[in-house]
Amino acid sequence: MVKVGVVGASGLVGRNIVSILEERKFPIEELRLFASAKSKDKEIFFNDKVIKIEELNEAVFESDLDLLFFAAGSDVSKKYIPELMKRGIICIDNSSNFRMREDVGLVVPEVNPEDVNLNKTLIANPNCSTIQSVVALKPIYDKFGIKRIIYSTYQAVSGSGQKGLNDLDKGRNDFYPYPIKNNVIPHIDEFLENGYTKEEMKMINETKKILHDEDLKITATTVRVPVRFGHSISINVELKSNFDLDEIKVLLSQFNGIKVVDDVKNNQYPMPIIAEKKDEVFVGRIRRDLSIENGLNLWVVADNIRKGAATNAIQIAEVILKEGVIS
Repeated sequence: MVKVGVVGASGLVGRNIVSILEERKFPIEELRLFASAKSKDKEIFFNDKVIKIEELNEAVFESDLDLLFFAAGSDVSKKYIPELMKRGIICIDNSSNFRMREDVGLVVPEVNPEDVNLNKTLIANPNCSTIQSVVALKPIYDKFGIKRIIYSTYQAVSGSGQKGLNDLDKGRNDFYPYPIKNNVIPHIDEFLENGYTKEEMKMINETKKILHDEDLKITATTVRVPVRFGHSISINVELKSNFDLDEIKVLLSQFNGIKVVDDVKNNQYPMPIIAEKKDEVFVGRIRRDLSIENGLNLWVVADNIRKGAATNAIQIAEVILKEGVIS
């Protein structure tokens, strides 16, 4: 049994971590919930008990927790995680702060579970869009090899947290630079000097790290769309060898964590409304790219708050338990 804490417990991802811990019957001896001062004493139900949220402060360093999930943003992770690591408390971080550190595993359990061992006290949870993409790409990569990837994303507003949901639901642009209702915005996170956004570069760099292939050629365009939950991604791939389309479909359907929905004759294909509140990565519209040799198109959809964040973090914790790092 494990003593567990959740930092950012009042937010979208944090609340989902708590509910999924209960759902998956994670072996918890004690659960403590942390957030900012404004959320102190708010109540969350867990296993038929009421747990009050505590204000996060330096007292957490003296706790006897075994494991902490961080879902409160980069600044909070940067402030607290290094000291917690020194004290031997394992941290699973949902922010982008530590993802690209060479000594920190960036883990999607279906893809690279062995990387939990890179650092025994800190494991990074990848970007939501990266997670669902690499799950879909992994069996193809292993069988055929991949030369190039083109990502085009259609990302739900919940990826921005409650502020994004509020902008959509209220028809405002208090958070986004333009209204998201009846609109799409090709702008997620800050723009960089190279013309890409941070979100696009996250997908590029994280895919290379997770697949352990710095030679991969990858480009990305990330777009916010007026959908509440569920990211959709068009993935165009150039493989290293020829392939049989039926074999691709079999590989995907047999891979852990993937559900193939690809029956165009009956209008069956992945959509956010079928992925919401589920943990699978849905893959469909599987077809050749007729413009290039060994080209392949995939349409990949997943719940960005569950598999794209909370569920993946808990699956990482389950791998840690299995590895015997904590017991």
